[in-house]
Amino acid sequence: MDNKDLEAQKNINNPLHGIKLEEIIVTLQEAYGWDKLGVMLNVNCFNKDQSIKSCLTFFRKTPWARTKLEAMYIRYKNKQSK
Repeated sequence: MDNKDLEAQKNINNPLHGIKLEEIIVTLQEAYGWDKLGVMLNVNCFNKDQSIKSCLTFFRKTPWARTKLEAMYIRYKNKQSK
């Protein structure tokens, strides 16, 4: 197996494969709104500086928050598929 095959194998079970951070933020914002997102994950880009741009900047620089955001997105998508 070469590196491409290994990478493809890794991504088969990744529910976030091919989904951009902006898509995650926009989807959750449309589903819940800024206020509810701020309650679900207490970060300033949801509570004070409510914009996609501020969220992208914050989540790109803050791994722990991005992990929580991605988990929220996966839960949301799982609910939608049921």
